[in-house]
Amino acid sequence: MSEMSGYEDTLADWNAREALAEQAIPLIGHLYRDKAVTVVIHGRALFNTDAIGLLKAHRFARRIGGTDVSIRDTFPILEALADLDVARVKIDLARLHDAYAADSRGLDVQAFVAEQLAGVTGGNKPAETVPQDVVLYGFGRIGRLVARLLVEKAGAGSGLRLRAIVVRKGGEGDLVKRASLLRRDSVHGQFKGTIQVDETNNVIYANGVAIKVIYAGSPEEIDYTEHGIKDAILVDNTGIWRDRAGLSKHLRPGIAKVLLTAPGKGDIPNIVHGINHLEVDAAEQILSAASCTTNAIVPTIKAMDDEFGLTRAHVETVHSYTNDQNLLDNYHKADRRGRSAPMNMVLTETGASKAVKAVLPEIQASISGNSIRVPTPDVSMAILSLELNRESTRDEVLEHLRGVSLEGPLSRCLDYTTASDAVSSDFVGSRASSVIDANATLVDGKHAQLYVWYDNEFGYSCQVVRVVQSISGVEYPTYPASAR
Repeated sequence: MSEMSGYEDTLADWNAREALAEQAIPLIGHLYRDKAVTVVIHGRALFNTDAIGLLKAHRFARRIGGTDVSIRDTFPILEALADLDVARVKIDLARLHDAYAADSRGLDVQAFVAEQLAGVTGGNKPAETVPQDVVLYGFGRIGRLVARLLVEKAGAGSGLRLRAIVVRKGGEGDLVKRASLLRRDSVHGQFKGTIQVDETNNVIYANGVAIKVIYAGSPEEIDYTEHGIKDAILVDNTGIWRDRAGLSKHLRPGIAKVLLTAPGKGDIPNIVHGINHLEVDAAEQILSAASCTTNAIVPTIKAMDDEFGLTRAHVETVHSYTNDQNLLDNYHKADRRGRSAPMNMVLTETGASKAVKAVLPEIQASISGNSIRVPTPDVSMAILSLELNRESTRDEVLEHLRGVSLEGPLSRCLDYTTASDAVSSDFVGSRASSVIDANATLVDGKHAQLYVWYDNEFGYSCQVVRVVQSISGVEYPTYPASAR
């Protein structure tokens, strides 16, 4: 083969796959918006992606899953899905592809897909859920990202409806400024869609979702039913109240449950999706989504404890600065945090190690922790030094963590990367609450050192939305079912 013909062949192959990806996008959109079917590849959602993103998702499947998954293979599966009477389900193309490749009966794609999804098609479709109203109390870093996620899901019949945000009244042009902060973000980029403002009625329209902006100085001032809101889940992302007495102030007319986006105090259940979200008492009205760091370290600790057992764990977090720190040296009630965030590494404390015991009471290992704030705006790292109950090898540990990231209850919150040049900015926008860095992993007998990346803003916000979905009963099953 000449050099020129090789060039032309690879380009022709790329163009053919890109053309198939372009044909696949309307099918994915049709399934998502008309049937509430979310198509994923090893947990990575494909809606609202472009052709290049779709091809990259297939590449990810080969790199992490270990099997070749081509758009040439998945496009016929998508066509078969689009023809089925299916609704309110999540479908993993990689799992379907692998199952079809392993099947030796000679079925065509249409027959195989229909057989695999018989439990969620026709009369077996999951019941339609009652739409769940959601209110955001506060509109800061986490609040705006949660708003983006809820708007993104609105077109899929996901059952979650962002009805309102509650903020204190600012100066002139307050509504326009808040809409602008939703539209543009220095870390997470532009909002994907259009945003309009109705200053007369205090409404922000985001991709057609009408979000009422309620101005109030305290929770006691608000009757949400006056705005047509009922039985809502209120997400408090201010962190002002963290105990039951304070958060109970939100239980006003129209509010059924309150979810705090910070560690809860006292007897408030701290929930990490994928770990203990199924254990929530349905009658509980006050809940916490724990902290970003707790959501990052708990899945990895559980995965390691389940397989190897742990006798001791120390967690050191290298955490991006947050907006409770100062640009320049100024007073702060916590030691060291008053010093300039963009100019210093700041040694501080973390409560995440204690929170592990609250979320995973069955863990017998002693757990300690500390934290260093560093001059980056987003994405943090947890360094886990683990003492195992039995000897292991690096290959065994990595194979276990890779498998957990692909299948089972932790697959939505735990991701895995083999990228040798990965740096923190590569994980901005990661939807997992933690990403194992395979190349940095060290194992020596009973000692393992794991390096876990996490987007402490967006990855955590995804976990918050998953908890909202879970407690409102609008989580849909994944097919084919996980092998774990």
